[in-house]
Amino acid sequence: MGMMRVIKPGPLSTLQDLGRTGYQQFGVPVNGAMDNDAHRRANALVGNAPDVATLECTLQGPVLRFERDALIAITGGDLDARVDDVALPRECAVLLRAGVTVHFGARRTGARAYLAVSGGFDVPMVMGSRSTFVRAGYGGFEGRALQRDDRVPTGAPAVPYRGLLRLMVQAGVPFAAAPVVPWPMPDAGDAVATLRVVAGPQWAAFSPTSHTAFAELGYKIDSRSDRMGYRLSGEPLALAAPLEMISEGTPFGTVQVPPDGQPIVLMADRQTAGGYPKIAYVASVDLPQLAQAMPEDVVRFHLVSLAQAQQLAQQRAADLARFAAAAAATLESIAH
Repeated sequence: MGMMRVIKPGPLSTLQDLGRTGYQQFGVPVNGAMDNDAHRRANALVGNAPDVATLECTLQGPVLRFERDALIAITGGDLDARVDDVALPRECAVLLRAGVTVHFGARRTGARAYLAVSGGFDVPMVMGSRSTFVRAGYGGFEGRALQRDDRVPTGAPAVPYRGLLRLMVQAGVPFAAAPVVPWPMPDAGDAVATLRVVAGPQWAAFSPTSHTAFAELGYKIDSRSDRMGYRLSGEPLALAAPLEMISEGTPFGTVQVPPDGQPIVLMADRQTAGGYPKIAYVASVDLPQLAQAMPEDVVRFHLVSLAQAQQLAQQRAADLARFAAAAAATLESIAH
């Protein structure tokens, strides 16, 4: 077992995995990584299973020190991770020498970076997940974001890395990196994102003018946005007539419209049910792009059919499978 010491925590650094499923009927949110693609890639790069917890670092990452040699990977947004003023490569496995300090600096692109360590973070499971739910104070490391001087235990490495260790020792360097594994998706941090959406159950209840505004105009991400939901500002969306509703389930990506007409996209820490009308759902394939967007960024919506959204999800699953296979081959090349 190893240990990761937190020198500086960053504004919001939490352990997250694929989420807490099977408890929504009791009012327990799913939580989990905001950018599922980046989370899965980070785990694949160090030989972990997809459901192993990673460290989600928001806007400005932490300063960390690993007390033993550690095989890590950083994916997602570029938060300028460095060791001794040397940039740490992203989207690949990196072996850190024991005692080395990793500094995250100023944000370059995206909003969230994901750090995986081979063997995962050895924290207790809560209702089948290691995801942190800060509002309720459970999961992750003591139910909260990381704080200065925390010491987070890590598991035994999931894969051998003797080749990287030999390179690091012979060269006398603080880290050694495996080859980058290409990911075919666009870089995080585009100023304007086009999000594909499927019409929601109350789509027909909105006025024709609202349909046009939603499909053709951009909406700015409000500064009040967080892991629970992204508040958007733009042309108000109005119902064609008053509507009485009972609460319904709220999946990740639900676009609900409160009485002020300004839409809210529900994110990883969303409530389990809601009573506002739902004009649309963001296709799961585009949720990672939204998770990397920043306040003041503008998003636009493009309506697709349910069948198209399902096909896109299948294509993304195939992309991730190919990435995992390429990562496994790279790990095999550094094992000896």
